[in-house]
Amino acid sequence: MFDYIIKNVRIIDGTPAPWFRGSVAVKDGKIQAVGPVDETMAVEVVDGGDCYLAPGFIDIHSHSDVTLPGHPRAESRILQGITTEIGGDCGMSAAPVSSDPEKKKQLCDYIGQMEYSWQSMGQYLDAVEAKKPSVNFGTAVGHGTIRLAAMGFEARKPSEAEMEEMKGLLRQSLEEGAFCMSSGLIYPPGCYADVDELSELCKELVPYGAFYETHMRNEGDEVVEAVRESLEIAERSGAPLQIAHHKVTKKTGWQVHCKTTIAMVDQARRQGMDVKMDQYPYNASATGLDSNVPLWAFEDGGVEALMARLQDPETREKIKQESNASHVGRWGDIVVSYTGSEKNRWAVGKNIEEIGKIRGVDPGDACLDLILEEHSRVGEVNFGMCEEDIEYIMQQPYVMIGSDGYAAPLDYEGQPHPRWYGAFPRVIAKYCRERKLLSLETAIYKMTGLPANRLNLHDRGMIKEGMWADLVLFDFDEIEDTPTYENPKQPCKGIKRVYVNGVLTAENGKHTGANAGMVLRRGRK
Repeated sequence: MFDYIIKNVRIIDGTPAPWFRGSVAVKDGKIQAVGPVDETMAVEVVDGGDCYLAPGFIDIHSHSDVTLPGHPRAESRILQGITTEIGGDCGMSAAPVSSDPEKKKQLCDYIGQMEYSWQSMGQYLDAVEAKKPSVNFGTAVGHGTIRLAAMGFEARKPSEAEMEEMKGLLRQSLEEGAFCMSSGLIYPPGCYADVDELSELCKELVPYGAFYETHMRNEGDEVVEAVRESLEIAERSGAPLQIAHHKVTKKTGWQVHCKTTIAMVDQARRQGMDVKMDQYPYNASATGLDSNVPLWAFEDGGVEALMARLQDPETREKIKQESNASHVGRWGDIVVSYTGSEKNRWAVGKNIEEIGKIRGVDPGDACLDLILEEHSRVGEVNFGMCEEDIEYIMQQPYVMIGSDGYAAPLDYEGQPHPRWYGAFPRVIAKYCRERKLLSLETAIYKMTGLPANRLNLHDRGMIKEGMWADLVLFDFDEIEDTPTYENPKQPCKGIKRVYVNGVLTAENGKHTGANAGMVLRRGRK
């Protein structure tokens, strides 16, 4: 007997193939049959109401490694149909953690407050597993985290011994389950690395079949040069390349630079390189407000070094002048999304120009004041992209969807980017149904089969016998990304049911309380 059958559904199997009508039978968490199925052979029969049944969405780019231990129900993931996600992106992962108390504090200050009861990647994954998350979770290992553990926030080349330590930490993390190495080359300490360092480390990925994922060094006026650097690292090392959340963030390059970068990737692929990308479907990015200060301000100490420099009048003035020079006409595009303390909670939802006017100070000062007062615990949403570029990038066959979001509850603090809660339904609602940019099958493939292929997940991402029953049932006419910039913390409409490893985890926009997610480790079933 099957545990249940979902009948009367339009099945999109996670490949670009056309949908077909049928039923799906599940037993012990796995798909047992697809197509015509005898209903008398099931304990329960679920009528899908002629809705679409797709594989659970796979979010290849998230930062849930920071929040999932504290929010294992992962409502922001489950309620938009995400059943599997990869954290640890943009160079900063929750592990490995140095045994040096100072370096451990630097990591905590930079990526977030957690218990840090672990040191190795394996210990971290064990800790997540003990929380019994609702979502399947795997992670990258961050180059920045490895570099911090080996050499802190030193802005120089590593010594031979430091390079060997980084290689050792990378190999250990891969052996303990990390899927790839990520880099964040706009963030310290990763930004202090050069092509030689990154290429040498990426060589370590090749024997493991792992890939290099990069938040490139520039996504604005120098995005073409950043893609060129990324391709050089991949070519020199032989590692597959994943360009994270590809976009163009400066108006001067809109509708121009992305044509060049895509052409560069196309050429690399024709020459035999394994290069892919991911993208979130919004015209605003999000990160920490301290990303607006010059990178040298973090040298030799990280956040604490930045705090000391901001309290020195002469150094602060230099930081402000450099920040203002790089943000001419852009402070109004940067909106505060979170503050660590209650006293500055009034600033959430306001842009830096507005905050400056309220405080009667220059926008650069308004930014630096918040960073200092909140000890860098300030988030931002930054409106910097155009729709034409989003659509052009999305149509490329090697581009998959990644939210760049976090696992969070519906009552999470602040006003986070709506991508935390609505990225995947937005692709279906806006770019399939409204814009008709993609076929529904292609969109689902970009969310399921394509990322599963990149991650070498051979038992997820498709509706096929023997696969884990990660499933999303949705109404194509009703599905809607209800989360907005003003009100992001909402469940999406039109998602009828979400199953994780065969267990019903969400129904009609409400979490069931199920915690059937698994911790995924590269190379292990």
